[in-house]
Amino acid sequence: MVEAPALREVRAQFAALGAALQARGLSFRAPPPEPTTCCGKGCNGCVWEGFYAAAAWWIEDAQHLLNDTPATAS
Repeated sequence: MVEAPALREVRAQFAALGAALQARGLSFRAPPPEPTTCCGKGCNGCVWEGFYAAAAWWIEDAQHLLNDTPATAS
């Protein structure tokens, strides 16, 4: 089942990185969507586990793009 502090942190990272990418004019794929099918029973292999794994990859890839692309002076 989803842990509220972890979800808030992921949402904050999505927002911050999305804003940084946009400010730099960088095109990047959308972050993974939050699951809508969790039953709340704490299943092994919960949809939230997949979401958090995909979120971690998205965050890592976005950070790499920001770090690997030189900033332009405005």
